[in-house]
Amino acid sequence: VDRMGFSALVCACVVALCGAAPFTQSNEPDNDRPIIGILTQEVDDYMKKFGETYIPSSYVKYIESGGARVVPISLLLIGGSVNLETSDFAHTAGIYFRLALKANDEGEYFPIWGTCLGFQLLTVLVAGENLLSKTTAENVTYPLNFTSEASSSRMFTNFPSDVRKALSQEPLTANFHHYGVTKEAFMGNEKLNGFFSVLSTNIAQNGLEFVSTMEGRKYPFYGVQWHPEVSRFQWDPRYNFPHSSNAVRVSSLLAEFFVNEGRRSSHHFSEAAEESSALIYNYNPVYMANISAYEQSYFF
Repeated sequence: VDRMGFSALVCACVVALCGAAPFTQSNEPDNDRPIIGILTQEVDDYMKKFGETYIPSSYVKYIESGGARVVPISLLLIGGSVNLETSDFAHTAGIYFRLALKANDEGEYFPIWGTCLGFQLLTVLVAGENLLSKTTAENVTYPLNFTSEASSSRMFTNFPSDVRKALSQEPLTANFHHYGVTKEAFMGNEKLNGFFSVLSTNIAQNGLEFVSTMEGRKYPFYGVQWHPEVSRFQWDPRYNFPHSSNAVRVSSLLAEFFVNEGRRSSHHFSEAAEESSALIYNYNPVYMANISAYEQSYFF
């Protein structure tokens, strides 16, 4: 745990393609210099000339907009196929997931956020098996179908009522996935249902109901199957990125929420020089809009 100098972890993914018992907060003051680690992801073939792993700049800007700095977390390149059980991404995320569990169990607040593939990976790590099925929602936007647990959730409880209403009525969430966890599979898995509260669901293009938002019941772990970052930081007109004022507000509120969760963490680098050398500022993003859905990406 001591190796985690950053305050929180984000497991993101590419676009191309906890409620009942809230965690107790320590008496320590908030960390006003939060640093969020973002797990890098293995490149697709067309990106290999730039590096082995990458982070889309939209994720970096998203976290920075919430008031935090970013540290890229490099994959432990061990080989293996790209899937949620054997890939380098899954292996590295699993290590940090277990460290985060240990930190929280020892009273050290340490949140995790999973977006899309990161959401799916959290379900695999908790359930101990892959529960994904075909729930295609490719390049579509949806309102959220909130569950009864959403109103008392940490994630949404401080949303202004008009924004929460808009999120339930307007297509503000961008979806770019082919697989997900159905509500039936989620509720039928004792480990998963006991660990996470389901905050929202949606209906896939094939008619199946999938879980779209969740948060840990005991641990400060969060997952969204949709992409809040694209509303403010991705602009490719070929994709249905929602750019309405309400979509932007949702994105802003969630970024601020997770960064504020990171502020509750006392984790920090032991030396200023170590911190400075780890930050994303040491890397330059590469222009990618001519070959991908991202305007820019960082490569490692």
